[in-house]
Amino acid sequence: MRILIIGGNGFIGSPLTRQLREAGHPVAILHRSANKSLDKDVASIQGDRNRLSDSLEQIERFSPDVIVDLILSSGEQARQLMSAASTITLRVIAISSMDVYRAWGLVVQSEPGPLEPLPITEESPVRTNRQLYPQEHLKMMQSIFTWLDQEYDKVAVEDAVLNSTLGRGVVLRLPMVYGPGDPLHRFFPLLKRFGDGRSSVLLAADLATWRGPRGYVENVAHAIALAATSERAAGVYNVCEEPSLSEREWQEKIAAQAKWRGNFVVLPREKTPKHLLQPGNAAQHVVVSSVRIRAELHYKELVDVDEAIRRTIAWEQGHPPGVINPQQFDYEAEDAAIALQA
Repeated sequence: MRILIIGGNGFIGSPLTRQLREAGHPVAILHRSANKSLDKDVASIQGDRNRLSDSLEQIERFSPDVIVDLILSSGEQARQLMSAASTITLRVIAISSMDVYRAWGLVVQSEPGPLEPLPITEESPVRTNRQLYPQEHLKMMQSIFTWLDQEYDKVAVEDAVLNSTLGRGVVLRLPMVYGPGDPLHRFFPLLKRFGDGRSSVLLAADLATWRGPRGYVENVAHAIALAATSERAAGVYNVCEEPSLSEREWQEKIAAQAKWRGNFVVLPREKTPKHLLQPGNAAQHVVVSSVRIRAELHYKELVDVDEAIRRTIAWEQGHPPGVINPQQFDYEAEDAAIALQA
């Protein structure tokens, strides 16, 4: 299949492009930079995903069978995508997020009402409050993910893709994705404590037991590749590892692969140093079922969790973030909390 990827040279796009090429599929990438160096076997289409109509002639020359859009941010972007795709191809794979679920809204306290039952499936209710993140958080995220726009709303993205009469849309809801190239450096705070010789790592009790969805970047890319190349793909799919580990279990797995021999200390929230507290309602877990994609598209992880963690540790140790917030590492406050616990 001839596959056009929008956002194909980023964190998830790079392994996705590689996997598709290794499977023999011709791939083109739509990107903004005139100086971006791509693999010689990948077609380059320079353009802006916010002005797809300007690139239609180039896209039509490539004649994709499928368009995979990794960086959809708003309903307007999704509507433009479906309109453009209607003249070229009938299949669109849109990447969404598990933050569309009402359960995620309960975690960040943007949704009222009782806790959501678990596990979360593709039929579970989505958020009613369309503004998930406050503006200051959105601005911070835009400094990392430049494709995010001011109207960020994955619920609106899904509505536009799934309800379009212009083509067939498939949506993949992604978890918290980790791995080499992670722009959020999810492993860094923990690995820095290991490297700094800390003998104890502190966790607030509510965070220690919280369970949320995760996925290794190459496995997530494999799921997207299956959806892109399978004619059976339809509707919505959750993509995540199972079982869903608690935060403490997850950090213990990282510690084991990093060969750290210290202790995890769980404290009541009120006794946990402020810099270690996470905002939100940790009583709402986000345990997600990925049964559908495994059954319908025969998805299974290419890389097991332990190996995925090892690869991520190796990358993170060689690529620390350029800017480190020292407030994340108030070791004096942590030592004082440990002394009080003793």
